[in-house]
Amino acid sequence: MASENFTIGGEFPVRRLGYGTVQLTGPGCWGPRGTPADAMAVLRRAVDRGVTLIDTADNYGPSIAEELVAEALHPYPAGVLVATKGGVVRTGPDAWHIDGRPERLRAMCEASLRRLRLDTIELYQLHRLDPRVPMAEQLGALDELRAEGKIRQLGLDSVTVEELCAARELTSIASVQNRYHLLDRSSEPLLELCEAHGIAFLPWFPLGNGELASDPVCAEIAAAHGATPAQVALAWLLHRSPVLCPTPGTGSLVHLEENLDAGDVRLSGDELARLDRR
Repeated sequence: MASENFTIGGEFPVRRLGYGTVQLTGPGCWGPRGTPADAMAVLRRAVDRGVTLIDTADNYGPSIAEELVAEALHPYPAGVLVATKGGVVRTGPDAWHIDGRPERLRAMCEASLRRLRLDTIELYQLHRLDPRVPMAEQLGALDELRAEGKIRQLGLDSVTVEELCAARELTSIASVQNRYHLLDRSSEPLLELCEAHGIAFLPWFPLGNGELASDPVCAEIAAAHGATPAQVALAWLLHRSPVLCPTPGTGSLVHLEENLDAGDVRLSGDELARLDRR
């Protein structure tokens, strides 16, 4: 297996198997899913288990996930990187509004700083590129925040190869987040570009939004390891590329333990080949 660690932006070493906070909020990422105490217990246990990459966003809840992260973990333990995202405004469970205007990006970043109780966000990711605003203006606004010390590294979410190349002409990009898992490898060319340039790739829906838990090939391989299909799917990601940093989300302590134990699953060459053919 590739190294358990990856250094984001050449500056922040993290364990590649992280934790995502989207499941701490309700269906459609709207409102709380459980009690604050339950959510904080999951966050604290993740860090106790060695997780150093926490992925969140200002619109999870909205705002709720960032607030829970701060309540559970502040003051943040040494080595823990909290990555958040801005650029998409939520006004309802299914109401998403991309807003990449520079003044709005600044306001969203500063609101995240307050909620997370941080002076600097180590990894701030543009949740979506706004097609109505020139890319140079969007990234320029984030670069200004970086120059002010409010952001350390920049990332992009849901981009194409062409967009990443264009963005890298404008500024340094430390990470991308695109949909990628065993049964959806449409972002393979983007992954290859990230590998070539040492860019972290944080796959969202690393378990296919639950789809992989019932995959027959994953189930057969899991049985041979005394594991679960979901663990095999996560282990495949960790084997697949050294830049992949999956951050599976859950609001359950049981599922958290299961996800993190996936790092102990060692797949053979034959098993990897079978999974690669899916």
